[in-house]
Amino acid sequence: MRKLIVIEGLDGSGKATQTKLLTDWFKKKRLDVRQISFPDYESPSSALVKLYLGGAFGKSPDDVNAYAASSFYAVDRYASYKQFWEKDYLSGKIIIADRYTTSNAIYQLSKVETENRDGFLEWLEFYEYRQLQLPVPDLTVYLDMPIEISQELLVRRYNGDAGKKDLHESNFSFLKQCRESALYSAEKYGWHIINCSENGKAMSIQTIHNAVLDAVRKKFFTDYD
Repeated sequence: MRKLIVIEGLDGSGKATQTKLLTDWFKKKRLDVRQISFPDYESPSSALVKLYLGGAFGKSPDDVNAYAASSFYAVDRYASYKQFWEKDYLSGKIIIADRYTTSNAIYQLSKVETENRDGFLEWLEFYEYRQLQLPVPDLTVYLDMPIEISQELLVRRYNGDAGKKDLHESNFSFLKQCRESALYSAEKYGWHIINCSENGKAMSIQTIHNAVLDAVRKKFFTDYD
């Protein structure tokens, strides 16, 4: 049975950590699993994404419209799928993705006027899942970390050097809009939301991991401990 599980969240929410922990859990269960991540910065297919995030097309995220920016990321995903993990997915291997099409439903939806949100999301689904024929996620887990906390975590990641932040990471007001878009998309598509903070502090990595496991077990693996 094919399974595509996506871990989503804003920058600094712990997606990479939780993706790895979930992959390791599957491996301990002796299940065939592959971990992937987007954008695929090691591949030439991410060239337009790098230019965009580096500010080559404008110094604000809004300088590149939602449809153009979505295409940059979609092409990178398509190249990754066709070159690296299509055979694994079709053979039944469990795929766990750190970001996916769902990221466009967060970051790019935030650029769209409220009355046009559903139209953009319909276009996004049709474009990536029907026209590009990318797999549809079976489960999307959204790590909801308050932006104030995720920004602190990003500062630690970059050892206090704010200049290392990309076009998205450095724009606080944009990230606030992205969180609103994420919660809107999560409700619309039934993503599993995990609250990652308590009393103004990030929950422990293990606590969040346990919540991710609960979501996965309820969806697929009720027979596993």
